[in-house]
Amino acid sequence: MDDVDTLASSLAHVSRDLLAQSSAQATLNKIVEHTVELIDGCDDCGLLLMRAGGVESPAQTSDRVRKSDQAQAELGEGPCFDAAREGTTYRVDDMAAEDRWPRYAPRARELGIASMMGFQLFTSEDTLGALNLYSNRANAFTERSRQVGWIFASHAAMALSTARMGEQLETTVETRRDIGEAMGIVTEQYRTTHEDAFGLLQKSAQDYAITVREAARIVTRTGELPRRD
Repeated sequence: MDDVDTLASSLAHVSRDLLAQSSAQATLNKIVEHTVELIDGCDDCGLLLMRAGGVESPAQTSDRVRKSDQAQAELGEGPCFDAAREGTTYRVDDMAAEDRWPRYAPRARELGIASMMGFQLFTSEDTLGALNLYSNRANAFTERSRQVGWIFASHAAMALSTARMGEQLETTVETRRDIGEAMGIVTEQYRTTHEDAFGLLQKSAQDYAITVREAARIVTRTGELPRRD
């Protein structure tokens, strides 16, 4: 089996494994694990994700990756944040000679980071964040590392997007079930129509500054609309 066939087989296995995960967080954990296994020169890996107008670090293979992300957040600069926010792909061949991030580079060297490479994670509908690779030695990442990383980042983005959609769908189904059950209780308890029952749920949610689903859960638990004691 030649190199191309080996790579294709590895990517197919990894893609199946990512899609088999039971949650978005499990998918994130597998993405960073497989990155280290798959890409030449990679000793550690971390993910930065775009959430609520900012970035978060939900998965990493070591504590130094977490510390690196913290340093970039504190300093307001760094390659990982540029990749996540601006959609850039980067490669740092030698952190000792790096001048693009003058405050972050010394912190990275203190953590034993000699070279880095990163890719934006995105789908056609959404920008998700960045996949960031770390090495203990300078010039660790080759052109092949970059090509494989770019391909894998595409697979990872699709797997993560699919996992998120699945969780959102599950939440939607559970919400509709909770509200439907509560409406049945309100209809019987207050001798009202189905439509008016939903109106009562909405008003209770507004009065108590909670979601309709939370109001519905109170109804199913107590048999009554939310009220102050």
